[in-house]
Amino acid sequence: MYMQQRGRQPNGAPHGANGWPPRNGERGSSRDSNTERGVHLFTTAPDQSSTGHDNDNGGSELDGLGNGSIAANFDPVPIIPYWSAKRHLTCGNPTPPPPWAPKMTPWRSSPGKLKTANAALVLCLNIDVDPPDVIKTNPCAVLECWVDPHTMPSHKALEVIGTNLQHQFEGLSPKLSYKPILDPSYEDLRRFCTTLRKQAKEETVLFYYNGHGVPKPTASGELWCFNRNYTQYIPVSLAEVQHWLGTPCIYIWDCSAAGNLLLNFNIYAQRRDNENQTGGRAEGTPPYAESIQLAACAANEQLPSCPELPADLFTSCLTSPIDIALRYFVMHNQLPNNITADMVMQLPGDLKDRRTPLGELNWIFTAITDTIAWTTFSRELFTRLYRSDLLIASLFRNFLLAERIMKNYHCTPHTSPSLPPTNTHPLWASWDLALDACLRQLPELLKHTDMNSTSMGSASVRARRQAQAQAAAPRQDKSGGPLGEKLYTYIPSRFFADQLTAFEVWISRGGSALTKRGPLSLPGDTPDIEYEQSTAGLGSSSPTTASKTEHHLVPRKPPEQLPIVLQVLLSQPHRLRALILLSQFVDLGPWAVHLALAIGIFPYISKLLQAGGLDLRPVLIFIWARILAVDPTCQVDLYSNGGYKYFANIIAAPDDPQHISLPNGSEHKAMCAFVLSAIARDFPHGQNACWREKVFHSCFERLDEGDFLLRQWSALCIGQMWDGNDEIKIFGVDNGTQDKFVTLLSDDSPEVRSAVLFALGTFMGASGSADPAKTGGGGTGTMSHLDERVHFRMEVAVVTGSALAIKEDASPMVRKELLVVISCLVKEWRGYFVVCAWVYWEEDRRWKSGATTQLHEEDVTSQAVAEWLDGFGDEETREENRVIISSFFTIFLVLLELSVDPYHEVATNAQTIVDYVMALLLESPFTRLDSSTLHLPPPTQRWQNGARSRRSSLTSSPSRTRPSSPNFSRPGMTRSDTMSSTISSGVTNTLRRTSSFANALKTIAGGIAFPSVEDVRPSSPHPLQQVTAPLSPATENPDISRPPSPNLNFAQYASPYSRPPTPQFSSASSTAYSRSAPASPTLSARSSTDGAPHSTMDFLPSDVMEALMEEDMERLRARRRASHNSKKGGALHSPSGSTFSTDSTGSSVILGLGTGAGIRDVLPLKSRFFDWCCEYFKEPQMRQTEADEPGSLEYNHQAWRQQRNHRVLSETIKQAPVAADRPWDKPVATLHTHGKPLSLAFHAYDPHIVVANETDNVSVWDWSKRQRLCSFHNGNPKRASITSVQIINQDVGGLLLVSSADGMIRLYRNYDPATSATPVQMVSAFRGLNEIISMPRGSGTVVDWKQSGGFLLVGGDSRTIRVWDAHTEAQLLDFETHSDSPVTAIASEKGPSSTFLASFADGIVKVYDRRLEEEDAVVRSYNEHNGWVQNVRWHPTLGIGNLFLSASLSGEIKLWDIRGSDRALETWEPFPGGLSAFDVHEQAGVFAGISALSSSSWRSQRVVVQSIARRNVSTTVSMSTGLTTSPTRGPPSQYIPRSSSLVFHPTEMLYGMGGPDGTVRIFGSKLV
Repeated sequence: MYMQQRGRQPNGAPHGANGWPPRNGERGSSRDSNTERGVHLFTTAPDQSSTGHDNDNGGSELDGLGNGSIAANFDPVPIIPYWSAKRHLTCGNPTPPPPWAPKMTPWRSSPGKLKTANAALVLCLNIDVDPPDVIKTNPCAVLECWVDPHTMPSHKALEVIGTNLQHQFEGLSPKLSYKPILDPSYEDLRRFCTTLRKQAKEETVLFYYNGHGVPKPTASGELWCFNRNYTQYIPVSLAEVQHWLGTPCIYIWDCSAAGNLLLNFNIYAQRRDNENQTGGRAEGTPPYAESIQLAACAANEQLPSCPELPADLFTSCLTSPIDIALRYFVMHNQLPNNITADMVMQLPGDLKDRRTPLGELNWIFTAITDTIAWTTFSRELFTRLYRSDLLIASLFRNFLLAERIMKNYHCTPHTSPSLPPTNTHPLWASWDLALDACLRQLPELLKHTDMNSTSMGSASVRARRQAQAQAAAPRQDKSGGPLGEKLYTYIPSRFFADQLTAFEVWISRGGSALTKRGPLSLPGDTPDIEYEQSTAGLGSSSPTTASKTEHHLVPRKPPEQLPIVLQVLLSQPHRLRALILLSQFVDLGPWAVHLALAIGIFPYISKLLQAGGLDLRPVLIFIWARILAVDPTCQVDLYSNGGYKYFANIIAAPDDPQHISLPNGSEHKAMCAFVLSAIARDFPHGQNACWREKVFHSCFERLDEGDFLLRQWSALCIGQMWDGNDEIKIFGVDNGTQDKFVTLLSDDSPEVRSAVLFALGTFMGASGSADPAKTGGGGTGTMSHLDERVHFRMEVAVVTGSALAIKEDASPMVRKELLVVISCLVKEWRGYFVVCAWVYWEEDRRWKSGATTQLHEEDVTSQAVAEWLDGFGDEETREENRVIISSFFTIFLVLLELSVDPYHEVATNAQTIVDYVMALLLESPFTRLDSSTLHLPPPTQRWQNGARSRRSSLTSSPSRTRPSSPNFSRPGMTRSDTMSSTISSGVTNTLRRTSSFANALKTIAGGIAFPSVEDVRPSSPHPLQQVTAPLSPATENPDISRPPSPNLNFAQYASPYSRPPTPQFSSASSTAYSRSAPASPTLSARSSTDGAPHSTMDFLPSDVMEALMEEDMERLRARRRASHNSKKGGALHSPSGSTFSTDSTGSSVILGLGTGAGIRDVLPLKSRFFDWCCEYFKEPQMRQTEADEPGSLEYNHQAWRQQRNHRVLSETIKQAPVAADRPWDKPVATLHTHGKPLSLAFHAYDPHIVVANETDNVSVWDWSKRQRLCSFHNGNPKRASITSVQIINQDVGGLLLVSSADGMIRLYRNYDPATSATPVQMVSAFRGLNEIISMPRGSGTVVDWKQSGGFLLVGGDSRTIRVWDAHTEAQLLDFETHSDSPVTAIASEKGPSSTFLASFADGIVKVYDRRLEEEDAVVRSYNEHNGWVQNVRWHPTLGIGNLFLSASLSGEIKLWDIRGSDRALETWEPFPGGLSAFDVHEQAGVFAGISALSSSSWRSQRVVVQSIARRNVSTTVSMSTGLTTSPTRGPPSQYIPRSSSLVFHPTEMLYGMGGPDGTVRIFGSKLV
């Protein structure tokens, strides 16, 4: 992802250079959705989520890529499938991990990790005196710490040996305090041990024991020391040593029969731990059994006595591994030039300088031993031994060498904890190769190396190394180059380069591919990886479970070179290549990131942030983005070490058009924004640190960038920075950030719109924390620099602007985020919403009861609002409050619409908010008003005069009482088309939305992004639609069936009641409507003071309104006062339990409101969007998806589909001219469906036909097999039938697009069981038409889908034709119909043309051009038809874009030419008695119609297939209706004026007819 999207690499090289693979999905164009990649069914092209990149794709119409064009090459052609992005599969919900996903333990060392403080180096040598149980050979091993003790006096030799041993241990960890204890007595040993434990406190003590001069340890676990006169050997029990040293400790036993000490130590340790457990061990003290031990040999083994090796071979391996490895190699391998052991000890260099021979060998040795341990030991053991303490890690690396060498001398080193054998690991061969390559240069190196002393002497190896380094230092200064540059030429080892090549081969040759579980797959039996498998019973897995698990593909076994890549990061020449390979590895997924962290990559990557190299910036940004996506806890580390400044500087850097300093700068800056947002998330220190580095300002500046990903993450970063941080919120308000966000709600990318709403949500008080328990609250915080009224208006303005901009958004993910923002306002200003709910309730009740809209005695809402407004002294204040209450009412109506949203998650969340408001209303003093109808039964539904009853998805519920439990219906409400029916229409003399009101709205807002009246389209003043939803999603409305669920549906309804009271009435009863349910605690407490809850009170509705609103203001004041107590007031809890008895005007009315008391605090809602966005950085970006990988099942299937589609098109193009002159009466199939098949749609390539009946059932059939594939309910209300079905994305499979008469558009996937094992799922749903006008004879919703451009045209019972853009999931254009008749059909022209046809019920046909202004879009109009135009279609062959046909219910079929006059070119009248359905074949020059049913002709229907070019060529087919009596009623659907259906196949020479008896008959042309 850090590579160039447009074919360039960070270093300017083309794709594939320097190990940079081409990124997934690249074709030289910029992607505009971060979720499109890797989710398409069978495609290689990501969906465009923004039209901002249309130029990169060759125009907004995409040149017809998706319209089934034929390509000569059968490789999968880039096809753009719409509604197939990740957001459509998840709706912004984090994706659950796959079945094989490993459960990782934390990669960091455990809190009780070891840290060595000091060490006791005990040497019991007693030089010149052999112990009685040892018989030495002659010659034998004599060197101790590389010193021959017989070359000097014994006391001097002992001191030199002790000093050398200390130096050797200091080479492992120089910061420790080492205490040599030479030939100690029992008392000295005890004193030193107890002193070391006191000094170490709770840290680890190292106890080294060399017993070469004392008897072997006893079988009972006793080691030996001396008495003060050295005349006796004194035994020391291990129990005493444990008592002296305590725990934790590390023990090294270098003596014969060392296994006795190890085994007995564990026995004593277990016994002591048992005693401590009984007696109570000090808290935090690790058990003795966890002590670490390294023993030189087993209990029955002797140490080697080979004279060529040192006597302390085990110690030499542990403390000077390179020297002993060189000597061992020379002993066992024949080298040229007679290289001797003495020569190898003179190998020049410094262990710490990797540029020298000795330093390079040490570097290679570290890499190899780390790799051996990582590939052999369990992850938990590896982390404990190799990643917790420097000294322990060095000892255990060197122990692997000791095991390899000493096993060749019949000596087996042991450890506790025990380790598996590693002496035969294949990587030892690489170590031998590195030694061989180095030693072959040794003679030349020694020849040109001037050393002052080359003899062994008595000096230690370490001392000689230091002398060499000191001697070389002056020469290095004089030469100005590296060590020995002018003295010898050393050829470095190719070890690391070869290992990097092996790692690269692993990645590039299938390492990223998934495989079946087995020995070559990611291990699942290690302690840190536990595969979650559901089992039938505890402790046993069922065969079914096992078989399912086996079918899951899992990642391959990671390469052995991963620890070596870590070591290569230390090398400047190899660093960039190693980082690139590491980035490709972590790109494989979270499991790869975790392995890299477990291996110890974190400290190296942290230090590299301090490097100034520009070449490392892209890859470091990429790696850090992956790390923080997998482990957000790294935010603390980046804050502590100042690493956040690295990313803050990059995102603040000016743009580089040449992409020199930072290739593909926008994408890398988006990654930086993600990293910074992860640092700020739920971490106040991180928020303030980012603010100090001006990250807020940098992200604000990036909100206008062309790259959608940068816009998205800039908004998310701001949202995390001011989450719960008042100071940053104040800074944001001063800079107008909230206004900028409101304007961004019209962004082309749904991800950006959702990100902006997420940021506004955290601004309004929602929580962006990953902790589910943190729900937020507290609104926008204190805002102490603003006046409280300005503060109030700002919060209302932000939410109102967001609601008006997003309420009709086509993306359910965006609408979900809007509800989070609204829920924050509802929580803080619940009193205003209670007032709105009451006004809505009363107005709806009054309208249903038949009252007029004029003021009268019972119009309590109008009087209440008027009296409340009259209470304000001046006109300006009244106007301000008129704006405020109207804005709240607008938001409340948006909430009601969203509570019946066609997408289940949106509806559920909105129902939670609405029910919270309704619960507060039912607990409010409004219930105790004499004029209140809250406790009355609902009146009978009033129907409009002469108008047909219309129900949309906004249906009403019969219950009007307070629900006693979530199982009962919520109080019903009706909705009007106007935004504020109650306030605007019902209270006509008080609040009228006029131009002056709009101006007041803008003026009072004071520059805040506040909506105007023009933002809301006016409509009929009469309420024509109804809105309500059940209290619980479990409550089913009998008129609505449940549609298929989305792929991920995580929304859960939250009841406003803590626990449901005992129901005292039946919701099914129409008579028990009194409020007999038990009162809430608040109401009960109130009743004891104020009397009976339902008694008449002496206060007015306006008093209740004033008190509720004043209580909201008091809540705001309490929030603002919190600034004196806390700087971080954003997450304050609102004083929901406050009860104020008087208002600010001094009114003496005692109400005892307590809004919120006794009601469950379910708000604000919590968003999952940020976690969903983070998944982008967990997903592979550098490798092709499975569908793009040649040879994969998906790839092969898509290649086959394209070949099949090409063949079908080729064949049908040849058939079309012939079929026009042939009979069309060949029976093909007959299907029997449920209901009346009023809508049909053929798939262009698959043998599928979609059938929709007159209600809400959709079924898909395989007409070639006469088999039903699936059947499901659409979920539309019973009276709002399905009006059309479409199949989109047919080139890659297909989605079903279903429209219903209530204006809803729903899309479904997985309708074919042959290609999907999952059931039908809803992909998306939205309101295609928001304003549906009630008509005596309507068409419902009419749609037309244009695949080549991704446009959906929606019309019907509306005065507009709306154009939706599938790229952006937003409304693109609105064309006025300028007609009082509904739209009956829409037809877009093929290809990239912008012309479309629209027919109307009054007989007019209009031609629109989308390129023109909306008021001038009608280019032609035809009105020869004298009635309802049933269908309109473009001519299939002649004059593309010029000729079209139309057919009316009266039976007239006309051919038009838009280039000619307003009169039809030709007219056919095959059905004098009327026409029921009409269609035109898309390729063959024929049209077909079916006769209408009438009282005189109802037993059969005629189907006529007519050639357009030749009037005398036609086919007539008579079809039985299956009816037994004459139809007395009208058509089955009140929106479809026909009883039959007819549709042509898009490509094949077929057509289908749906009869009144539910039979679908398919006929074809007799081509032969």
